[in-house]
Amino acid sequence: MTVGAGVGLGTLLLGPVAQAATSSPGGEASTALVAGTPCTVTAEACVDLATRQAWLIDDGTVVRGPVPIMPGDRDEPTPVGTFHVQWKDPDHVNEKGQPMPYSAFFADGGVAFHEGSLQRYSAGCVHLSHDEAVAFYDHLQIGDEVQVH
Repeated sequence: MTVGAGVGLGTLLLGPVAQAATSSPGGEASTALVAGTPCTVTAEACVDLATRQAWLIDDGTVVRGPVPIMPGDRDEPTPVGTFHVQWKDPDHVNEKGQPMPYSAFFADGGVAFHEGSLQRYSAGCVHLSHDEAVAFYDHLQIGDEVQVH
């Protein structure tokens, strides 16, 4: 039995992305994925929990990443979904007295991108190395879309 006769492997892998990106006027352009990420072109920051990677995106193009991250664990998971940057604090300290440098908060409950250990799970936040935390803090603006997959 021949399946997909006349269709190359590249077409199978890229077809849905290419189709979404070239949809007709009135189509859902927001469904176009940013190449190499699980996120759509409307995102400014993208997180893939399964691979523990994140990206910064500008106008549908990756401008930084993939970079390593450390998410929350099973007991305090990083929320999945589409969010928006709510506020930022370069010198944030949480209610337990723990520093959260370069915090860009994007989900209720104090969930943020911030500098933190890449060897230890967070309490639901997205830990980044120092340099990456600074880059995410500088790039992200209030209201920017964050997608977590």
